[in-house]
Amino acid sequence: MLSAVRRAVVPAARAFAPAQMAATRAMATGPASGGEISDELLEKLGSLSTQALVDGLWVMGWPSAQIDNARPLAPDMKCVGRAVTLNFVPARPDIAADKPPGGNSPEYEAFELCGPNEVLVMSSVGPHESVGGDIKFLRLKQRDIGGLVTDGSVRDTDEIINYGFPCFSYTTTARQGPAAMQPWECNGVVSVSGTVVRPGDAIVGDQDGVVVVPAKVAETVYGIAHGREVIEDLVKEELTKNPGPPGKFYPFMSGKIKVDSPLGQLLASKGITPENSNQFEGSADW
Repeated sequence: MLSAVRRAVVPAARAFAPAQMAATRAMATGPASGGEISDELLEKLGSLSTQALVDGLWVMGWPSAQIDNARPLAPDMKCVGRAVTLNFVPARPDIAADKPPGGNSPEYEAFELCGPNEVLVMSSVGPHESVGGDIKFLRLKQRDIGGLVTDGSVRDTDEIINYGFPCFSYTTTARQGPAAMQPWECNGVVSVSGTVVRPGDAIVGDQDGVVVVPAKVAETVYGIAHGREVIEDLVKEELTKNPGPPGKFYPFMSGKIKVDSPLGQLLASKGITPENSNQFEGSADW
């Protein structure tokens, strides 16, 4: 009787094990995306400067969100969009053999996910390695992509500029990329110059660089950053009318402005108070 029970229990345990293992593995890797950003919020984030967005994340205590090694390929380039990520890995014969070939390559999978509201974020293995050039990126032009950001390099610079989409890279190069690295994964979590990017995060780039706004806190970041920009504009307006050292009003910490400080009094004269702003002491909502 006991042996029969044992025979019944063991197969049941074996049948349960794969399901339990699958659940454990899913929990171990975690979701790639951190949330969703609406078109409306994306547009509002794109209306702000990268400085304001960095300051907003800093106030919240989040780690550095700027991709330091991504510079605009030409003056006046600005991008905003949800991240579609592509991760490159160092070249190795078995990697090259196992990577899906031709049009099924992870990089072309990523290209087809991009449109006007997406920014392709390519994580390179090194700053001087090429992530692509005119023939590959012609497809990005056809997709009317919102932008391309990489901590690597691009080639065929003049042609890419002529394509018209914003491009931010470490530098430019004439070298080919496949000898050094292979595209390996589309829409996973990537590290770009040490900054984490998850698919769906907001990517905003301007002449000062590129900032990653995590989708999970994008609404809060906008509220802080927009409030800061309003105040900074008023401070500049006041200093223009009444020239003097900016130290009377600036710098300031969001959520810490005292109502009886010179800055607090200036803001009150413009109708900005703790009742309608999250920038004052005791009014922070993050």
